Amino acid sequence: MSRPSLEVADIFRGHGPAWRRANAGHVSLGQLKVMSAIENCRTAALGGHVARCEDCDYTTIAYNSCRNRHCPKCQAAAAKDWLAAREADLLPVPYFHVVFTLPAAIADIAYQNKALIYDLLFKVSAETVTTIAADQKHLGARVGITSVLHSWGSAMTHHPHVHMIVPGGGISLDGQRWVACRKGFFLPVRVLSRLFRRLFLQRLLTAHQANHLKFFGDHAALADPQAFAAYLAPLRRTEWVVYAKRPFGGPQAVLAYLSRYTHRVAIANSRLIACNHAGVTFRWKDYRAEGRDRQKLMTLSTAEFIRRFLIHVLPHGFHRIRHYGLLASGTRADNIARARELLAVSNSQAEPVAADVDPGKPTCPCCGGRMIIIEVFQRSATPRHRPTALPIAIRLDTS
Repeated sequence: MSRPSLEVADIFRGHGPAWRRANAGHVSLGQLKVMSAIENCRTAALGGHVARCEDCDYTTIAYNSCRNRHCPKCQAAAAKDWLAAREADLLPVPYFHVVFTLPAAIADIAYQNKALIYDLLFKVSAETVTTIAADQKHLGARVGITSVLHSWGSAMTHHPHVHMIVPGGGISLDGQRWVACRKGFFLPVRVLSRLFRRLFLQRLLTAHQANHLKFFGDHAALADPQAFAAYLAPLRRTEWVVYAKRPFGGPQAVLAYLSRYTHRVAIANSRLIACNHAGVTFRWKDYRAEGRDRQKLMTLSTAEFIRRFLIHVLPHGFHRIRHYGLLASGTRADNIARARELLAVSNSQAEPVAADVDPGKPTCPCCGGRMIIIEVFQRSATPRHRPTALPIAIRLDTS
């Protein structure tokens, strides 16, 4: 695949030093590390190796990746590895996609309390689904959940929400049978929304009473219990957005979807159009519009573009992909085996659906021969061997 003409790394390298000087004292260590990682990704600064074709002696240099989870270039490989590990968890049933979104008023204070409120978003949304699913009035079963946190909207504004992938059914509460959802229907979203709202506000108020929340700037007054209660009061009367999409067609569709969502970052390099005196121009989706009008271009000042990208840097050690219910790590293997037994599908019968996850051995772009590593060089070192230029015809074909 050819390299995009513009990357986030290019913007950081060209404008990052000036932006850091202008914002000195207002940028966290985590954000500085992300900028450094992206700027150095796949450059000599991280070292690399030299590979040569066994047949035609074509030689190329490959620089190491930063492997930072916020780097647009590193997430494709990470997603493939993760998907290969998740393949064994898939069941031969329809899957549903459910989205839980925090109201704007909560998102405002979430930015100042990322670890706590993002964690609440994960836990409360999972508790909401497992509670309603276990209710005999609805499904009466234990379900499995894979949750993925996204903190951005299409324009890179702060918009925390959780995407859930849930099998269309679960194991009955007595463990003796598989309970399937109704065709095309998982759980009532209004019921989910109201329980989610009640539980989240309860937990948020408890966190405030324990002095676990921090408030700065325009929200500093919310440290007062009465002010905070008044701030939350309108949220008890509004509808919180919980959205359930149509079910997937099967395991193959689930994997294809997960590969696009699990390791996504605030903006992909493929969405970038230009970076010039006017700022950074990129594609975005306006979900208030319909059809072709939804796809639009936006131009932000370079400083604002960098700021928006960095507000989505997660706290150190924070897990943005989590599993609950039947898929909780401690009991996952036993639960999956039991579910397959109840569905009359043995583990040996489960056919792989992600065989293309392994990208395979690298081949020579000139002759298709096998590439072998002939040299490994350390960070900031200069390799002894030099790369071979591709023939003009090949370069034109791959551009």
